[in-house]
Parts: sequence; C-alpha cells; structure tokens
Amino acid sequence: MRNVNGGLTVRFTLNGEAVEIRNVPPMERLLDTLRERARVTGTKEGCGEGECGACTVLIDGAPSVACLVPTCQVDGEEVVTVEGLAEDGRLSALQSEFLAAGGAQCGICTPGFLVAARALLDANASPTRAEIREGLAGNLCRCTGYQKIVDGVERAAEQERAGDAG
Repeated sequence: MRNVNGGLTVRFTLNGEAVEIRNVPPMERLLDTLRERARVTGTKEGCGEGECGACTVLIDGAPSVACLVPTCQVDGEEVVTVEGLAEDGRLSALQSEFLAAGGAQCGICTPGFLVAARALLDANASPTRAEIREGLAGNLCRCTGYQKIVDGVERAAEQERAGDAG
C-alpha cells in the first residue's frame, strides 16, 4: 500500500481477481470502494452502522460488515462479495436454494445473508437449525421473517453434502 496524491493504492483479491484501487482516501469504507470504485454493487448498505449485516462480505473467509472496514485494511487480503458466490456464472447451490425457499424478498439483506451463510457452511457443512440461526444472527431482515432464510440455508447444506458424496 502506498500513498499517491493524498490517497492510498490498495491491492487485494476481489472475488478471485487481483485488483488495484488508486487514490483511496485513508478512511474510505470498503463498502464505498466496492460499489463506487470496483463497481461491484451486490453488497448493499442497510444501516451504515454495522448493525444490520446487509453489507456483509468475506475478508479472508471471515464475515465482516463492509460499512465499518476501512478499505486500507484489506490491502493484501482476499475479499468475497455475493457476486463471488456464483459458480461458473451460475447461481451456487446456496443461492439457488435460498431463492427456492423464498428467502429473498426486497433484496436489501439478501447479499449479506448469503455471504454469512457461505461462511457458516464453509465452517460447518452440517449445521443444525439452531446453528444456522446463530450463524446468521448478525443479519437483519424486515420482510421474510427468517424461517424461509433458515430453510434455504438448510436445503443448501443438504444439497452441498449430497454433491460432495456423489
């Protein structure tokens, strides 16, 4: 990371691709960098205070709220957004099952839930319903009520396990 014309140059991996973002103000939020500079707009802003989880991304595999992370902190790191969950340009099992269960309504919280669910399933391929709820506890939804979201994650876990077995 180096300072150029009052801003920083930040290099990181974004959804599997190396990126270099120049002239980043020292405290610019990762959320803004993703949406405005990298033009990766799947990550949404909900509250802007780290409370709702709508802007959840994975930073080196750990779920993080992008509205609270200065972009300079991801220099050299791997960042995955909801766009990075797709497989060969097609929805992943997680995304497909989430939609099939009716877990997406207005869409503001959906990317954050999907990314948080990905982190959960990467850590625990066979979560119980209680573990799914706990893994998604940092994400808020005002539309679906959570049951459909939990159903979608549970179905995705089953499908992913069946795919690994076959």
